[in-house]
Amino acid sequence: MTTFITICDTCKREDWDETKNDRTHGEELAELVEAQAQGRSVETRRVSCLMGCTHGCNIAIQAEGKLSYTLGRFEPNPEDAEAIVDYAELHAQSDSGQVPFKQWPQGVKGHFVTRIPPLPGDGKV
Repeated sequence: MTTFITICDTCKREDWDETKNDRTHGEELAELVEAQAQGRSVETRRVSCLMGCTHGCNIAIQAEGKLSYTLGRFEPNPEDAEAIVDYAELHAQSDSGQVPFKQWPQGVKGHFVTRIPPLPGDGKV
């Protein structure tokens, strides 16, 4: 079961300025996360808008049959990208997607926005 890091590439933090920035903060973070994920046990994908604009930069950690998480308020920097990928690998190793707090990388603490339970199996909705 593959864990995906879904990265909002349209996120703009409050300090984004169109006269100074030619790319969104989300695009910058996506590049950094993609580079960190190379050769690791998770996949990345970009989407345009996770609808968490007040929490930008936003990402989601998802895998079929597991808890999903939305995280936000990241900076587009290598440290945040590394923490995101480190957490996603722990999610991938977990049967349920829940990672004990004591194992969380410091860089994701305080960034959780939502936890979404998996959809019921066996065709139940």
